[in-house]
Amino acid sequence: MRTDPITLQVLRNHCRAAAESMATTLYRTAHSTFVKETEDFTVQFLDAHGKTCAVPLDLGATWYPGVDYEAAIGLVPGGYAPGDIAMTNDPYSGYLATHSPDTNMWKPVFHKGRIIAFAGGHIHNVDVGGAVPASLSRTLTEVHQEGIRVPPSKLYQEGVLDEKLLRVILANVRVPDQNWGDLKALIAAVNTGERRILDLVRRFGVETLVDGMADLLDYGEAQARAVLTGLLDGDYAFADYCDEDGPDGDPLRLKLTLRIMGDSAVLDFTGTDPQTLSSMNVPTGGHARHSLVMVGVYYVLSALSPKIMLNFGTTRPFTCILPEGSVVNPQHPAAVGMRSLTCARLRSLVFGAFVQAVPERLPAAPAGSSSIINISGENRRTGRRSIVAVAPIVGGGGGMPHRDGTDGSGADAAYLKNSPIEITESEAPVRVLRYGLMPDSGGAGAHRGGLATVLEFTTDAPDAVVTARNRDRSVFQPWGTLGGRPGAASTFALNPGTPEERNLGNTDLFNLPPGAVVRIVSPGGGGRGDPRTRAAEAVLVDVRSGRLTVAAAARDYGVVIRDAQVDAQATAGLRATQPARGNQRFDFGPARLAHERVWTEQAYLALHESLAKLPVSWRARAKKSVFAALRASPDTPPAAVIARLLG
Repeated sequence: MRTDPITLQVLRNHCRAAAESMATTLYRTAHSTFVKETEDFTVQFLDAHGKTCAVPLDLGATWYPGVDYEAAIGLVPGGYAPGDIAMTNDPYSGYLATHSPDTNMWKPVFHKGRIIAFAGGHIHNVDVGGAVPASLSRTLTEVHQEGIRVPPSKLYQEGVLDEKLLRVILANVRVPDQNWGDLKALIAAVNTGERRILDLVRRFGVETLVDGMADLLDYGEAQARAVLTGLLDGDYAFADYCDEDGPDGDPLRLKLTLRIMGDSAVLDFTGTDPQTLSSMNVPTGGHARHSLVMVGVYYVLSALSPKIMLNFGTTRPFTCILPEGSVVNPQHPAAVGMRSLTCARLRSLVFGAFVQAVPERLPAAPAGSSSIINISGENRRTGRRSIVAVAPIVGGGGGMPHRDGTDGSGADAAYLKNSPIEITESEAPVRVLRYGLMPDSGGAGAHRGGLATVLEFTTDAPDAVVTARNRDRSVFQPWGTLGGRPGAASTFALNPGTPEERNLGNTDLFNLPPGAVVRIVSPGGGGRGDPRTRAAEAVLVDVRSGRLTVAAAARDYGVVIRDAQVDAQATAGLRATQPARGNQRFDFGPARLAHERVWTEQAYLALHESLAKLPVSWRARAKKSVFAALRASPDTPPAAVIARLLG
């Protein structure tokens, strides 16, 4: 270390405070509900190479504490001068922006003609043009349909706004005033970051600051290595599924082998399905520590070491193997707008691998699906067409080693804040009919999974369009662990409880007639531990609070409740008849068990070996033909179908 420990700890706190000042500026000046209420934004304090040194812990999204700006910074033509602010939202230019609605911005901080740091961050624009309102849908097949893309470019050059670039951007989006308002908030944030970094120069001196930033990265690395050293060496394989690889598609399989070796680890995604024909691809460019792939690791490290410092250094002990042409490393021009759906499953994948390494310290699966509802339509109050995020519908956390999972907004999606109904109804042409927790949705366990969220709304707009991105977990449930049961699957219905009720499944784009009602229920979190070992009084509390029905108490926990009290004798008798679940490592639910009776590990291995021989552009189509042929001949072994079609 170049910095003494006391000074380094003081500097660490100051760098975090600088990042929090940036976040507060952005949060308080943003225009769109999705940024100012839901908080889908980030800010980063970066070193001179674009490596993240510090992030806020209480504001914004939690995906990017280890993000690396270096490649994108180097793609801006002409170098940098004081007053420059650069931006990009192109997911294939430096692999910094991860889909077109996310606009990243960075500003170099100069001291005596030398760049000593950068202030950076991103916002999620509700719409950046493209084929559909809000720009995102699984129905899109190439990145060109997902809105305007700006490669790394200077929005400000030596303090002067590039009006031509701004006009091009705003001419290609559906709500330009809203986009420009959010962009100005991000500009204000990076300007705040520049001021705070120069304040640190005055307080500590430039060399102490520069050396301290390098030491913070080394310190983050050392802390991560210390966590890995405490884990048992070995290979831990795990697979998980998205319900579909596209509209009405086939299951999308993600495979991970976690290899822990002393103070380092490899995350090998070999065996993951090929890039899709939809927009569910995750643009990483094969980066060995890409932040989208590392999100689950950040959460695991934080769970195992709650005071760990998260920055780019934290990622150094890890190496990701991301096969080219797979869904985690697609080739241009694959669509990537719905990468957040697949990223939710990537987090479940990482959790499942680490749970095998430290089962006593990690929870069951979180809901793993955060449906974000946007509505485009005429607002009668203003007379103008608007595109507004109604709410993120986030499910519960998985049962913890020491308590139940968090209800409604747990674990890896808790950063998405709910929007107050009053604000939603004032800005969007909707009326919210119900918003709360869904009883009986948390996976049963000694520690119950967190409950799902339910939202019902209607509209009076004549031509409203709803986009519901990230729809998943309608088929494959969040897994329970150590004897716990899986969380309830998600549901999505139009006009529920009426003769016109229609199951929307994982639909993410549809027209909503005036007066029609939409109900969306997120998944619940998985349970942890045998439900029969849960204290009967804890089950009673859940029933009295409305989290659990009397019928579910008996069915899932063996607890008989009569007249709002536990019937101890009947409970003992019922529990005696229920089979012990022991320490069953995972309970994936019936849909996955049925799928894997046909699609075994050996069948998937044969499929991927055959697909690897084909050009990347043919692999998803070939997979689709194999699944279709197997549905037509369900009694034929997959290996025979694969051999016949792919030879």
